[in-house]
Amino acid sequence: MAAKSVSETPSVPSDHLMSVYSRTPLAFERGEGSRLYTTDGEAYLDAMAGIAVNALGHANPKLVAALSAQAAKLWHVSNIFTIPQQTELAKVLTDATFADVVFFTNSGTEAIECAIKTARKYHWAKGEPERIDIIGFDGSFHGRTMAAVNASGNKAYLEGFGPPMPGFVQLPYGDHEALKAAIGPTTAAILIEPVQGEGGARSLPDSCLRALRQLCDEAGILLILDEVQCGLGRTGKLFAHEWAGVEPDIMAVAKALGGGFPVGACLATAKAASGMSVGSHGSTYGGNPLAMAVGLAAMAELNSPALLDHVSKVAGYLVQQIEGLKARFPDVVADIRGRGLLIGIKLHTPNREFMQHARDARLLIAGGGDNCVRLLPPLVLTLDEAREAIEKLEQACLAARAKIPA
Repeated sequence: MAAKSVSETPSVPSDHLMSVYSRTPLAFERGEGSRLYTTDGEAYLDAMAGIAVNALGHANPKLVAALSAQAAKLWHVSNIFTIPQQTELAKVLTDATFADVVFFTNSGTEAIECAIKTARKYHWAKGEPERIDIIGFDGSFHGRTMAAVNASGNKAYLEGFGPPMPGFVQLPYGDHEALKAAIGPTTAAILIEPVQGEGGARSLPDSCLRALRQLCDEAGILLILDEVQCGLGRTGKLFAHEWAGVEPDIMAVAKALGGGFPVGACLATAKAASGMSVGSHGSTYGGNPLAMAVGLAAMAELNSPALLDHVSKVAGYLVQQIEGLKARFPDVVADIRGRGLLIGIKLHTPNREFMQHARDARLLIAGGGDNCVRLLPPLVLTLDEAREAIEKLEQACLAARAKIPA
């Protein structure tokens, strides 16, 4: 068959990639710490970290060494065989958390899928197969697979993919009375992010998380926490729920777990996972030796008291300085949200335009719901780099103000 020209297939983009991303023309060829360098040598301060993924910075030497050493030995064997590194990383995670067992995935959305299946199978095994409903909240984001988008309930992500799946209930964020009224005989679990990411960096008050734990205990249902973005050191504790002094039954993690290498995990208590038996779930790539080697190296750094103290110090500085920008630019900055180094800035001006102003200043920041932008820098961001980020945010605020009609 003769090759088709782009003109013969006008619906196909010239780069032959499916048109699902709104990309900027920036292309990076290398990174170092909190810096990214374009193909033409321009340096950018990275306050996105691949959307909270590169938590230990770009080309972290310890992660590179772990990856290189394992890559020279063994990449993949499948879960037909015992993978010793899985056992080792699972112990690291369970020793550091509420969990007794772990299932390894390749991504956060896969960890959410496992969490949903685990919760439903728990009730099924108890003789309550009618308990399938997962209660979620508006503004949430749990991933892009079918169950994950239905759990989030975002209409923009559901449109065109058929009718909503049964078994998912969305409620107003923070409405405790509506939540109590919604829990019934078909409820399996409550699913929530302690700090919303894409939804606008809203941080659930500690008192509300404690109340959720109490509700779940009273109703005999499970509490699932999505700490894919807010977990693994980002808030100044290893996991965000630790601030409230409560523990979930199931938790999904990913992003920072591999420091840039694709790896996720679903953590659960033995009780919550009691319905999961041989054949209940599986993954071809999940928990492969290469991912586990990097995950072990990453966890050794992420669970360091020194790093967590550093996160709190840098986050405190950034929030204080952004409060100053809010006072100086009340026509641009409306509110400051989030926790730790998951910082949301709600704007009066369009957030997409503000992101471009920041890029013009050589600062990379992420977007977010409710007209927010997010700062999700590497957890190793230095105080000097934090000061530089504030200077660049100030430039973005000046540019945004200049576009406000007189």
